[in-house]
Amino acid sequence: MAATPSRFRDLGVGSRFRAAEVAGCGPGSAGWDHAGVDSPSVTAVPLRLVVGDEELLVERAVADALAAVRAADPAADLRRVSAAGLTRAELAELVSPSLFAEGRVVVLEAAHEAGKDVVAAVGEYLADPADGVSLVVLHAGGARGRALVDLVRGAGAAVTECARLTRYDDRVDFVRREVRRAGGTITADGARVLIDAVGNDLRELAAAAGQLVADSAGAVDEAAVRRYHRGRAEVTGFAVAEKAVVGDRAGALEALRWATLLGVPAVLVADALADAVRTVARVAAAGRADPNRLAGVLGMPPWKIRKAQGQARGWRPAGVALAMAAVAEVNAEVKGTAADPGYALERAVLRVIAAREVG
Repeated sequence: MAATPSRFRDLGVGSRFRAAEVAGCGPGSAGWDHAGVDSPSVTAVPLRLVVGDEELLVERAVADALAAVRAADPAADLRRVSAAGLTRAELAELVSPSLFAEGRVVVLEAAHEAGKDVVAAVGEYLADPADGVSLVVLHAGGARGRALVDLVRGAGAAVTECARLTRYDDRVDFVRREVRRAGGTITADGARVLIDAVGNDLRELAAAAGQLVADSAGAVDEAAVRRYHRGRAEVTGFAVAEKAVVGDRAGALEALRWATLLGVPAVLVADALADAVRTVARVAAAGRADPNRLAGVLGMPPWKIRKAQGQARGWRPAGVALAMAAVAEVNAEVKGTAADPGYALERAVLRVIAAREVG
């Protein structure tokens, strides 16, 4: 067994890999911070496992691993390679010790695509790791390629979970942590309006959060978001959809025209319209129960259910069926079957409003 290099020994890592330390990237967990959301200090370790496919969080985990190693060895090199098609010889070369004792961070990407030879080669390396090499294994999650995950985890890797943020509340939490990371604070309403204005892409949300903190002296609220995004929060597809499902013909058409002028993609407007109609249908079918109790059943946050309950007033089953047909049709049209997506959207909005009047 090769001796542990001084750059790792000085950081408290023994002659074998440290016992697994699990850090999640999900909200509320320590690894959320380790993924760079709050920029804490990160300890360099010779073996890391990053599980999940939320791209921004995965890249932050890699950046943290590199920064931690370079804190002890500023000359440390970074090498990235995909496990797909990697050979034993190539892996052996990547993880072999440097002749000049220089540090190296090797990032093994797409570990879920690793073949049996690569898994075996990694196992051999883990049995006798090289001095000065920090191996970071990226796995997208799921059952595929679990053998390599189990192998690396069993060797005592520091584990960071970076699952995709699919829940709306998780994205709200992400925005609030990004604003805090930039040195500011944001209200819950401000975070929601920011998501409506920017969308669900974490990179764009992170950039917008940082800019808002810089432009607002640190205190961000709903008014600040609307002001600095020049009204985009008012004219997203969600704004169009919300006005349509409550029967506001003039407001829905005005919002649609502004959205078109500002370049909001037709697909996003169609998706928002479909989501609004589906939400009204599900909430209406569930009855007037307590939103907090319905949240677990419907898989929606209570505030969204409460809002949809108000929107559902005036809708009848026959009208909901007509609206569902309208949004399904426009979804196909804006993705290629319509010659004029803008006209298709306007017609769909009018059909949804008319469906609300069906008794």
